[in-house]
Amino acid sequence: MRAAPPTGFTTVIHAAGGLVWRATDDGPELILIQRRRYGEEWSLPKGKLDPGESWEEAALREIREETGYEATLAGFAGGQIYRVKGGPKVVLYWHMQAVCQTGQPAPDEITALRWESPEAAPGLLTHPAERELLETALASRPALE
Repeated sequence: MRAAPPTGFTTVIHAAGGLVWRATDDGPELILIQRRRYGEEWSLPKGKLDPGESWEEAALREIREETGYEATLAGFAGGQIYRVKGGPKVVLYWHMQAVCQTGQPAPDEITALRWESPEAAPGLLTHPAERELLETALASRPALE
């Protein structure tokens, strides 16, 4: 059992996600999601770590839950740190390759998803920090099978 942090200490939110790629005849595409609670906002899929879960396990689970796709890890893509409700949130992202669709996006969380080219995707992301992360991560994008 974990003890509560002493008064005055900040709890850091840990989250993980992915830049999920697929190969098409027209070139690579990246999946973007639209979250129900944020209206028209487009983002990269991500979510909080469950207790005892590794960053990588959380990233793969969140991709499966939010997109319906099984994926494989293909390398570290980068991270972000920002404030949420006055406290810090750390999000780590991995490049992933979509393997197959085994379900549907979580209907209580996701209103839409779309596959976009690496050229178009940054301009569709709502948050500047995610656009910056993606633009930087494009240099380490994996070769797709």
